[in-house]
Amino acid sequence: MQNITIFCGSKLGKNPLYQSQTVALATLLGQHHKHIIYGGGNSGLMGVVANTVLQHGGTVTGIIPTFLNSQERQHQGLTNLIVTDTMHQRKTILFEKSDAAIILPGGFGTLDELFELVTWNQLELHLIKVFIFNIDGFYTPLQQHIEMMYNQEFLYNKPSEGITYLNTASDILPFL
Repeated sequence: MQNITIFCGSKLGKNPLYQSQTVALATLLGQHHKHIIYGGGNSGLMGVVANTVLQHGGTVTGIIPTFLNSQERQHQGLTNLIVTDTMHQRKTILFEKSDAAIILPGGFGTLDELFELVTWNQLELHLIKVFIFNIDGFYTPLQQHIEMMYNQEFLYNKPSEGITYLNTASDILPFL
């Protein structure tokens, strides 16, 4: 698990734990010299991930569509930056370069990326290990809903076969 894609918000969110736990996770990833692939922005949790991984010895590739430069403010200090024309191109590259994905708190875009990942895994279009970092219970309602979908027989596989939940940054260590 060398190339890890991080999906997260381009905003910091209301709870200060989102930022502090993102720093803790990104510090571990950097110290283990992981290559992080992410959305290319310099704002919110995205910027926290990139800056922290770089400060602690990791490398970072950002992938950003041209039209998002004004909203997510393209990061200027990355190891590598790829600018795409569309969101679809961005997601395709994010998935193609990834051995694993970690989902941090975020908004609709983060959920879109999460569900596309797990759907493509289910369809065996790729097999990317998916981790959800459930900082301060942010994803607990979603976890419960996914379990309900399984219990109501709408899913093909048990959710725990495709998604691993992390409650602390150090929970990632056995997988590194």
